[in-house]
This record gives sequence, structure tokens and C-alpha cells, in this order.
Amino acid sequence: MGTLFEALMLILDVVWFVMIAHIIMSWLINFQVLNLRQPLVGQIWDGLNRVLEPLYAPVRRILPNTGALDLAPLVVFIGIIILQRALINNAGFFYGY
Repeated sequence: MGTLFEALMLILDVVWFVMIAHIIMSWLINFQVLNLRQPLVGQIWDGLNRVLEPLYAPVRRILPNTGALDLAPLVVFIGIIILQRALINNAGFFYGY
């Protein structure tokens, strides 16, 4: 069962870092440091959007429309932190203590 705990923590960590990359890239695109017309930048951006949209879409349906400000990543970040803390607090269940 310890392997399940470690796998869940690894998945949450990977999602965390992918979200960080997506957020930083969105800032760089908005401040015109990166250009989506460049093939590599466009492909990376499209890939990150495809990976993260299944996480953001349900949250966006629940949150009120705030115009240009997207709060879905913040809510997903908070959800990941809560899940990680819940797993850590219940790690004894996975290791049989």
C-alpha cells in the first residue's frame, strides 16, 4: 500500500509542476515575451492546455464569470494542496501503522 501512497503523491507533484509551467508560460505570452506563432511555443502551449483543461473545466463551470481573470488554476492549486495534506496525514493507513 505504500506504493499507492507514493504514486498518488507523485501524480499530484507532476500536476503541480505542469500547472506552474502553464501559468508561467501564460504570463510570458501575455507580456509578449513568447509568441504563439512560433511552432515550438504553440505546440507546448496547446499540449499544456489539453492536459490541464480536464482539471480546469469543471472548476470554471462552478465559479462565477470574472471576465479576464481566471481563478480555476488557483482553486485547483488549493485542491492539490488539500489532497496532499490529507494523504500525508493519513499516510499511516497506507503503511499499516
